[in-house]
Amino acid sequence: QARLVESGGGLVLPGGSLTLSCAASGRTGSTYAMAWFRQAPGKEREFVARIRWSSGFIDYADSKKGRFTVSREYAENTVYLHMNSLKPEDTAVYYCAADLLGTSGGMYYDAQRYDTWGQGTQVTVSS
Repeated sequence: QARLVESGGGLVLPGGSLTLSCAASGRTGSTYAMAWFRQAPGKEREFVARIRWSSGFIDYADSKKGRFTVSREYAENTVYLHMNSLKPEDTAVYYCAADLLGTSGGMYYDAQRYDTWGQGTQVTVSS
């Protein structure tokens, strides 16, 4: 069974930067992709970005391009979300998700396509 643990959340000033980490452990050998989602209070879970594990190809939500960047440390089974020019509306719980079965495909923005989730890490952008 795979396990995902996010870290790096916290309070940041508007315009600031933050990097989140997601470490995968357990049965991750067949990982097809890993993704970041976020959920603000009272809102639905929102896709941020996905990285295909073998190729490193990245899909971004259009609204996140330019400010958010995903990278990975392949040997460490860790994926990162680098966030710049943060805005108060970026405040949310950020979740890491893994697609171990290859079901995300072209529907990479659909949270239901991911079978393993982390516990989430809170990011608050406020002055």
